[in-house]
Amino acid sequence: MIVRGLFISPGHNFFGHHGQEAGKNPLLEVDDLECVAGRGIRGDRFFDYKEDYKGQITFFSSEVFAEVCRTLNADEKSPAVARRNVVTEGIDLNALIGKRFTVQDIEFEGVCECKPCYWMDQAIAPGAEEALKGRGGLRARILTSGVLRVRG
Repeated sequence: MIVRGLFISPGHNFFGHHGQEAGKNPLLEVDDLECVAGRGIRGDRFFDYKEDYKGQITFFSSEVFAEVCRTLNADEKSPAVARRNVVTEGIDLNALIGKRFTVQDIEFEGVCECKPCYWMDQAIAPGAEEALKGRGGLRARILTSGVLRVRG
């Protein structure tokens, strides 16, 4: 797995906003993320969210994102709009569901798909929610602490 991008946000824009406008919390692109076992990513909105939370960190495929954007004529979009923490290349994220895996000496447990929601139609383009079904990314637990870095 190649790490192509890393992102954190201090607050929620979509999560918990059902029936309301999207939030305006920035998504910050960073060179590295501090992963804290059992707690999440330091500085991110889900850090210490709740005990044993299944989405302590989220992964998203750059290949899936590029394909969806081409299909929906949204090539100018950044994968940051999906508000996932780690943008990857070269891995089938669904294959990691229910498995332990290691990235840059940090151990994770793939829990479930990051299911796309109706906000993706606003964030990417109309039709994005449907196009991302079954490939919206991966929610995972952090099993060992460490620092993830962008690597080409």
